[in-house]
Amino acid sequence: MIKYLFYLGILWLTINSVFAAKLAVVIDDFGYRQHNEEQIISFSPNITIAVLPHSPNAKQIATRAHQHGNEVIIHLPMAPMGKQSLEKDTLFPDMTEAEVKRVVDEAVSSVPYAIGVNNHMGSLMTSDFDGMYKVMKALHHHALFFLDSKTIGKTQVKNAASDYNIAVVERDVFLDFQQTESAISQQFDLAVKIAQKNGHAIAIGHPYPETVNVLRQKLANLPSNIELVKISRLIPPLSPKHKPTLKDIFKKFKKRFEKLPNLNLVKPQ
Repeated sequence: MIKYLFYLGILWLTINSVFAAKLAVVIDDFGYRQHNEEQIISFSPNITIAVLPHSPNAKQIATRAHQHGNEVIIHLPMAPMGKQSLEKDTLFPDMTEAEVKRVVDEAVSSVPYAIGVNNHMGSLMTSDFDGMYKVMKALHHHALFFLDSKTIGKTQVKNAASDYNIAVVERDVFLDFQQTESAISQQFDLAVKIAQKNGHAIAIGHPYPETVNVLRQKLANLPSNIELVKISRLIPPLSPKHKPTLKDIFKKFKKRFEKLPNLNLVKPQ
């Protein structure tokens, strides 16, 4: 009887894991707040950490997270619409391809064990197709996915990534836009509801003390139909590469042309 109950319990856990909604939690801005960051890493190896490449502890915290089993991504600084304090080597749409490639390559070198990238700020950059096209061109050499933090509605991330067959996922909820424990708790509950409705959700937060406190409590009391997962579990499979046809080439240049500003052409006399 005991053996029967044991196997029944294993079967229930397996079924629950298969059908549970998947919630990925990504914590940005790693590299500056060592104490808070180490607490977050300790909560679960399924929390994903996003490391600022020029932060003082970038290599150290990325290595520590990797050793604990957490997935690491690069929190790539990108230009916002507003006037905010910027990280070193923040990407702007008017940068040359060579400049963008240098910044991306140095970021990859600065954050060991990275499997993907997401944008730090970036409302200006991610809404600019040509700017993001240069980013994707630089990224495709490194086999990294892109998590769009969606700091602006009219993001061009997916459009720019499609030509380079780079996998893209999108943020569903910001946890700590308001830095109070009650607001963060409500946002976490919203992420859970979205996951239960859609089968998956991605929540992004920051290593604030309030966020640390909420995560400690919420992750220890997840609903039974929610599974905290690594971000890689939510990356869509890439379509197989195929030789471009004339139609593909035409579509590509048409898309690029449509992004150009209107030109005032003078009719020849």
